Amino acid sequence: MNIFDRKINFDALFKFSHITPSTQQHLKKVYASFALCMFVAAAGAYVHVVTHFIQVESLPAEPQGKPKNTGAGLLSALGSLGLMIWLMATPHSHETEQKRLGLLAGFAFLTGVGLGPALDLCIAINPSILPTAFMGTAMIFTCFTLSALYARRRSYLFLGGILMSAMSLMLLSSLGNLFFGSVWLFQANLYLGLVVMCGFVLFDTQLIIEKAENGDKDYIWHCVDLFLDFVTLFRKLMMILAMSEKDKKKKK
Repeated sequence: MNIFDRKINFDALFKFSHITPSTQQHLKKVYASFALCMFVAAAGAYVHVVTHFIQVESLPAEPQGKPKNTGAGLLSALGSLGLMIWLMATPHSHETEQKRLGLLAGFAFLTGVGLGPALDLCIAINPSILPTAFMGTAMIFTCFTLSALYARRRSYLFLGGILMSAMSLMLLSSLGNLFFGSVWLFQANLYLGLVVMCGFVLFDTQLIIEKAENGDKDYIWHCVDLFLDFVTLFRKLMMILAMSEKDKKKKK
């Protein structure tokens, strides 16, 4: 028996028999919107980084050498939050689809701008952190998404309570760390947060499938859930790599 003489049915790799055709069409719209968000967010991050360095070059020589743009991150965060609330308050219908896609694009753009300060920090430490963090996030997100799509329906929905409990614990520890200032606790939150966000990719993907199977076809809002998962994963992985690179430089 020749183990190498076997035909592989590649079509079977892309069959989701447990997901109805209408839900599969819905998922295509969700991930198409997700791709749009990624492109627009990248444009927002690029705009921040370019304008940041233009500001640095145009500033006169100062002892601190830092641009006075501390309010930019706060304004972009408030703007993205406002657009997300506006999007959530706008009902899903054929008439409002274009408007909601515009709100989604604006939300993604400001989210990308909001990543700017973290990007600036990583560029200052080592610019190679950014592509490494993005590729790592893309691989993690893709693997956990495929796991959720191929797994039996509802098999990961039990994670909801566990993940929310973990998020609450992380929030409390972060607030407590404002008083303690523990580097160890900060790092623990980063690593735990990375694991929790991987769980959210599984949970949110299967929750979107269940909502679509039950008639909820709001692909724009479903895209927001996955986009926030990706951005949070990217931010945490980027900070972990930045801290690791900083520790390496200290040891040299």
